[in-house]
Amino acid sequence: MTVAERLRPVHFFKPELASLNMGSMNFGLYPMLTRFNKLEHIWEKEHLEKSKDLVFKNTFADIEYILESCRDNGTRFEFECYDISHLYNLAHFVDRGLIKPPFFIQSVFGILGGIGGHPEDLMHMKRTADRLFGNDFVWSILGAGRNQMPLATQGAAQGANVRVGLEDSLWISAGKLAKSSAEQVHNIRSILRGLSLEIATPDEARNLLQLKGRSEVAL
Repeated sequence: MTVAERLRPVHFFKPELASLNMGSMNFGLYPMLTRFNKLEHIWEKEHLEKSKDLVFKNTFADIEYILESCRDNGTRFEFECYDISHLYNLAHFVDRGLIKPPFFIQSVFGILGGIGGHPEDLMHMKRTADRLFGNDFVWSILGAGRNQMPLATQGAAQGANVRVGLEDSLWISAGKLAKSSAEQVHNIRSILRGLSLEIATPDEARNLLQLKGRSEVAL
């Protein structure tokens, strides 16, 4: 799809928050074909094989168009950064005045084509964001697949927010499929409680990210 087609839901519904990926990248899911011999649906094999030749396109022109076309909607962004270069791309648009703090950085780990899922990768991402943005950003962790809970826990212990759900991982534990995103949320809540961390309410989260409020969404 064109970037304009991708943006139709955002332009129509004017959400409080939308994802914005901060760079183009190879996005490889095909190694899963060697891990799972039996797939449930015909489209799964084709989808995974095609990712060997997939470029996830988010050019500077695309990003600029998204930022400018959504400005009047009051929609803020979850800036998804899959690698260190994406943090520098974000800094480029901050320097141009197209992005205002506080901005929400979702650090994504464990996707083939982006930064890995090692604890040192998480630390490198955080150190770079701190150096580039100081106190101007809100940090969050997204670990793909088996990286979900370990990296979320490590990030939370260092002051990060966390993201879980079936879009990012199908698992609740080693070899056991999650029944729902809700099950994963319940799991990470228990971990956060164990770390003596407080869970934000929806209103507190809106205030933290300076969102416009549910009443301003075009539903």
